[in-house]
Amino acid sequence: MPSAPLNVPVEGTVAHSPEGPLLRLSRRLDGHDTFLTGSLDIADSSVPVRILTLDDVTVLRPTNGIPASVDGERWHGRLHLPHGLRPRSVPPDLNAAADQESRSLDALDEAELRYVLTFLSEATTPDIRQARIEAVVSALPATTGRAQ
Repeated sequence: MPSAPLNVPVEGTVAHSPEGPLLRLSRRLDGHDTFLTGSLDIADSSVPVRILTLDDVTVLRPTNGIPASVDGERWHGRLHLPHGLRPRSVPPDLNAAADQESRSLDALDEAELRYVLTFLSEATTPDIRQARIEAVVSALPATTGRAQ
């Protein structure tokens, strides 16, 4: 993981949960470290936050509450990510299997690619990983120009 910090302008709405306030971003963070901590400069304060990026939303959970000066349900600020961008790349074994079967990984959108990479990373044995690669590759469309 890169070690260069990154600062991202963010905005969103305040949501309330039994565990305390949540800051829901108006745009999901993509390519950034998630499930880690960062800090949010908001309303002239720096607030430590836990960054939770799910399939379609990013939520910041302040660890010490939000500043009283955050007025209303809308907010904007600057999120400081201490670990920078998180690279997302297709593993060589999946690439090789897709190439061998003349299948295209380019057909996957961001959410699908995220799902596939998570699905593969959670395989507990080499046999399970291979079976998952075969399942993914079989579902991909053929590369252009190949007759089926």
